Amino acid sequence: MAYAVLARRYTNLDQPSLALENAAEAYTLRDRVTEREQLVISAMYFRTRGDLEKLAETFELWKASYPRDSMPHGSLCASYGFLGQYEKALVECQEALRLDPENVVNYLNLTGIYFDLDRIEDAQKTCDQAVARKLTCPDLYYLAFFQRDSAKMAQLIKEGTGAPGAEDFLLAAQSDTEAYFGRLQHARDFSRRAVDSAVRSGLTETAALWRIKAALREAEFGEYKQAKQGVSEALNMAQGRDVKVLGAMALARIGETSQAKELLRQLQRTYPSSTHLKVYWFPVITAAVALKEHNLPKAFALLQTVAPYELAQPSPNETGTLYPIYLRRQAYLSEHNGNAAAAEFRKILDHPGILVNFETGALARLQLARAYSIAGEPAEAKTAYNDFLSLWQEGDSDIPILVAAKSKSARLKGLPQTDLAFQ
Repeated sequence: MAYAVLARRYTNLDQPSLALENAAEAYTLRDRVTEREQLVISAMYFRTRGDLEKLAETFELWKASYPRDSMPHGSLCASYGFLGQYEKALVECQEALRLDPENVVNYLNLTGIYFDLDRIEDAQKTCDQAVARKLTCPDLYYLAFFQRDSAKMAQLIKEGTGAPGAEDFLLAAQSDTEAYFGRLQHARDFSRRAVDSAVRSGLTETAALWRIKAALREAEFGEYKQAKQGVSEALNMAQGRDVKVLGAMALARIGETSQAKELLRQLQRTYPSSTHLKVYWFPVITAAVALKEHNLPKAFALLQTVAPYELAQPSPNETGTLYPIYLRRQAYLSEHNGNAAAAEFRKILDHPGILVNFETGALARLQLARAYSIAGEPAEAKTAYNDFLSLWQEGDSDIPILVAAKSKSARLKGLPQTDLAFQ
């Protein structure tokens, strides 16, 4: 049981390699514990392996054997969330909280599902209920983000200073927020601080995760040199599952397809039973590679296979990415189908609770403008460009995609760039 508990702690600290190592050790010793403890250990083992089918079977058996236990309900809630089955997740989360209203994890799970369902007011109420019981609410930061409460976010970061597992998470979350508004230099600084904080706490794999997330952001912003360097630095820190997943995605996005394919092969060998890798990340990464290799039919086919899970929120991100939708729009743009691309971008903008402050939420506004432009709808394109430039009004002026957006917006208005108020 000590190994199983360690596995859970490492999972919560974004250290999946150590989590799997300890869960596997617990699993080999499971014949020495009680029936309920066997269920706990089996669930932890299947979760760290990513085998959501066997995990669900374990939770159903657990629910039937111990109907007053909240834990299988809460864990099923998280599993359904990984696959984007948010209505099913909501039922389990609510039942978990009913059975154990003193467990902070139950509030965290329910708040997260309300985010995914874009029910932000219900997320706030659930958070308030936790605080009323003298419990913490880790989603306070994301609620402050939706309220655009910069002072509250800064306060939470200050309160988390020096707390292992909290300080680095909050710094990383703030880096995402800075990037969401185009303040890339600030984002880089917060990412660096998050990495340093995790290293000081001995959380090497977590530090590598913060570094690789920053590298993926650089890739999406058009900073290919920085992205490639970031992937290399992250992999030198740790080569765990999550680092390789986002590393492969970042490399695919900047056209380093050979390296992306090699990381993908390594993941397929190491995690053959991982559900969220098989149904989500493997096809998504392969589709990103296909797009860079100008193989549109393959990209479309792969993205079709992941369509049932396109709203999912699988590890390693704390928030969703909606990459299946985001990449599909790129495929449509590549074949100059502006109307289809615009429909995909509107789908992204319709789900802010899944994305929260992930960069694709901000960039979808820019891509929507490009889609309207290709579709021959200049008025809609102007509006979309204005929306993006307004969001990034404090953005760093040298970001490649911002430079291009200002130039295109100026052409649509028939003005020279120097006349733009955005400069």
